[in-house]
Amino acid sequence: MQQFNKLIEFRQAVYDHGLIRARDAQFELLDALLLSSSIRSFPELSLSPVFRRKWPSAYAAIEEGRQDQEWLERFLSQQISLDEPQVYSLDSTVWPHPDARTMMDRCYVYSPTGRVNGHPVVIGHPYSVLAWAPERGSSWAPPLSIRRVESQQTDVEVGVAQVRQLCRYREVEMYQARHLIVADCKYGNHLFLGPLKDEPCGVLVRLRCDRVLYRVSGTYRGRGRPRVHGDPFAFKEPETWAEPDEVVELNDERWGRVRLRRWDHLHARQDAHTPFSVILAETHLERQKPAQPFWLGYQPPARREPGDWRAADLWYGYQHRWPVEPSTRFRKQYLYWTLPRFQTPESCDRWTMLVSLAQWQLFLARDGVQDQPLPWQPVQEKKRTPERVLQGLGALFRQIGTPTRPPQSRGKSPGWPKGRARTCPKRYQVVKKTKKKA
Repeated sequence: MQQFNKLIEFRQAVYDHGLIRARDAQFELLDALLLSSSIRSFPELSLSPVFRRKWPSAYAAIEEGRQDQEWLERFLSQQISLDEPQVYSLDSTVWPHPDARTMMDRCYVYSPTGRVNGHPVVIGHPYSVLAWAPERGSSWAPPLSIRRVESQQTDVEVGVAQVRQLCRYREVEMYQARHLIVADCKYGNHLFLGPLKDEPCGVLVRLRCDRVLYRVSGTYRGRGRPRVHGDPFAFKEPETWAEPDEVVELNDERWGRVRLRRWDHLHARQDAHTPFSVILAETHLERQKPAQPFWLGYQPPARREPGDWRAADLWYGYQHRWPVEPSTRFRKQYLYWTLPRFQTPESCDRWTMLVSLAQWQLFLARDGVQDQPLPWQPVQEKKRTPERVLQGLGALFRQIGTPTRPPQSRGKSPGWPKGRARTCPKRYQVVKKTKKKA
């Protein structure tokens, strides 16, 4: 009953404060998205019984509607539980627009699923996803912030802005409890770690296996120019590692016997004022041929020592990064995130926020929905997946109701004005990003 009331309060708050213009059409479109079993195009959502308006209102809700994105992101960050520690996952994905020549600001984006001329590249809009990972080994990762990466920006710059905003929203909680941001190799550099060194959250990223870091330069002897870097620490040269500051061996259900070695107070050559720790993770040591080891970089939060998070805690914390990938795949396959064909990037952003709100409602309703498996599906008694919660959500929504107002008849549309010329939409070239010169 407590979770049931929380879901009702969540929906009412979103309707009252998050949706500004065309709120009724947007909210009914959100309900239609959750209760439509299978659609092949965006206007088919208007056929849902919960969408009481005509099909043009579906497009009007996206093209003319307005949302308070800042309030919504702050509100979503307040849904996080107060238990410590909390782990957040940062990743990026792409909304493909290969044939939308009238869509501005399209880029060539890396994607392992699509190809352009034989290369793993698609044409579309990249998005940066910051999600909350409440537990490892599951597919639940409700998003806190999903922002489109414009052509003049990079994924790292947008990711830094998202993390900083999250720190402003939960600054008090972060100073009282431990919070960790986990990310993959794309963010394992000084461009991401440097701007976040004064934030109250820890940062754990994966590092490339060919990196060369440096130790502290040591005391100044009074002659010549002071040294900026100390002795090198090359990942591929074990003779440069010296003795680790921490060694841990543990048994993991998925990774087998794991050995973790940690070295503190290292920095990159490009930024000597941003020290962090590195962890060498060796997995499946019980096998005759263990898997290739990999490196992790950990930057402690401000006002805390590097050893505040032990190596074992960081190892389990890094496993919270994986839920964001099935969560993004669920958005695309079952919530039809990339199905609509809008004409402007702003419409894509509004639809993206509605899909995020749909994911949060599924997360809040996961304990109050009865499992209704199909004949060929096994029963899920305790931990239900987002797909299974989506299947049984209809029975719960009959009890919740909707805060929207009934539609009002406004007559027929006057049609296209006489004498107004019809022009073709402007077409845009695809933006090809290049690396910025130092």
